[in-house]
Amino acid sequence: MKNLLFLVHRIPYPPNKGDKIRSYNFLKGLAKNYNIYLAAFIDDVEDWQYVDKVENLTASSFFVNLNPSLAKIQSLSGFFTKKALSIPYYHNNKVQQWVNKTIRENKIEKIFIYSSVMAQYIEVHQTDCVIDFVDVDSDKWLQYSQKAKWPMSWIYKREAKLLLEFDAKVAKLAKMSIFVSQEESQLFSNLVDINPKKISFVNNGVDTEYFSANKSYNLPYNNPENIIVFTGAMDYWANVDAVTWFVREVLPRIKHQCASAQFYIVGSNPTKDVHDLTSVEGVFVTGRVEDIRPYLKFSSVVVAPLLIARGIQNKVLEAMAMGKKIIATRQAIEGIKITSQEVYIKDNAEDFARQVLLLLDNTQASFYVEENRQFVQKNFSWGASLKQLTHIIETEQLIKPKV
Repeated sequence: MKNLLFLVHRIPYPPNKGDKIRSYNFLKGLAKNYNIYLAAFIDDVEDWQYVDKVENLTASSFFVNLNPSLAKIQSLSGFFTKKALSIPYYHNNKVQQWVNKTIRENKIEKIFIYSSVMAQYIEVHQTDCVIDFVDVDSDKWLQYSQKAKWPMSWIYKREAKLLLEFDAKVAKLAKMSIFVSQEESQLFSNLVDINPKKISFVNNGVDTEYFSANKSYNLPYNNPENIIVFTGAMDYWANVDAVTWFVREVLPRIKHQCASAQFYIVGSNPTKDVHDLTSVEGVFVTGRVEDIRPYLKFSSVVVAPLLIARGIQNKVLEAMAMGKKIIATRQAIEGIKITSQEVYIKDNAEDFARQVLLLLDNTQASFYVEENRQFVQKNFSWGASLKQLTHIIETEQLIKPKV
């Protein structure tokens, strides 16, 4: 088998955690065809327990602790070097030394980079490289800048500009740059001056055997009536912004007509702003849970009220795989071509609340929608995505980068 260097900004495990599902499934799939040499950061103490599971998929692995607080301080050097702050945030000399040594001592024939910030470690190496940007993160920072107050608005706008410049630079060196959806790849193509043949996409997939309602789960709710659920990492600003908007603007309208409505925010590392939402009657914050499936299965409706978003939202696909009815903003559905499925798109608080109430009030209807599950099974298969990724990695280099 060929040797492949796999660089990823966060350890690709556990496989059921939203932001790691894609990287884990790519690692697992590529490990069947390549000897994987993997380097990754670990920014959550809980994740060190998964090192052995990742090592079992690799020929060699290198993990480095990343303290988010210290990394934020380190990222400030970007102001002096005129770099996007994301670049020094993920810079580590030990990782660079390991990458150099691994390339030098092993016949590395392919490189796969997950998250463009990891491309800083191979800029000096001209080789056969594919970068998975996943989303157009620079546009996400631009969205942040439009919602934040000064000076953060200025910082976010700066990050958007400099990160896009960095992404364009590394994309020109790469054989191929991929994104999570056709919409994301098209957006990037519109923003940079790069041969469009070097930009593609590989859809996310869903493990529909794992995300299935046809299994036995323990009821996680004390009172399982009129349950509205949101799932996601709760230290991620877009998610924090989403639940804050829902609690402040949407939930009061719902509770005016349905006083028993309960809103559960299910996800790890909730910020103080998220915890503070529990001061509102009927709002619950779970923090990290071992399994989100029971929270989805026994919910009445799943919401994805994202006002800032890029790419395909795993939370939406997972809920659909569980057969749940979903109400989401247009941003949360980007990249998912909804047709007749029970996924309702509502972009303002009044319409959002009205749709939630309609679903809660429809006691004659089942909360399970087989059509939603079938849609995910047909259109978001990991098998098809991995086949496409392998084809991209194996394709001969389209444009030889200048040495």
